[in-house]
Amino acid sequence: MTAQPKRLRSDYRHFQPITTRWHDNDIYGHVNNVTYYGFFDTAVNTYLIQQGGLDIHGGEVVGFVVSSSCDYFASISFPDLIEVGVRVAQLGNSSVQYELAIFRQGEHEACAAGRFVHVFVRRADNRPTPIPERLRGALEALA
Repeated sequence: MTAQPKRLRSDYRHFQPITTRWHDNDIYGHVNNVTYYGFFDTAVNTYLIQQGGLDIHGGEVVGFVVSSSCDYFASISFPDLIEVGVRVAQLGNSSVQYELAIFRQGEHEACAAGRFVHVFVRRADNRPTPIPERLRGALEALA
């Protein structure tokens, strides 16, 4: 088995702080693997709303996650304070691939790293659509 390269804080463009919650821990005393995907989703969508103007409730365009993965390097648990590093690996006409990493507050090496792909679609018919200009500008800032 080949060792994976370390994911470092300096590799990411934006950081979203997140507080772990009591119910994030599983019976083994650490944050359950599925919860990391929620952290990724929260970090990306907070950024898209705040920086890209994404209107999740009434906008004409929404982002659907069509692919995702995560690798785990070290456990986190409640009450850890974490930060999700976000960067854009690929930006297409209607899609974007994010690379993300979970860091304990103040640490330089990631506890987990993942990726997911958003395809932007028209809310009315769920068909792919070009990424709106303001949203694209916010995504380009993460590339």
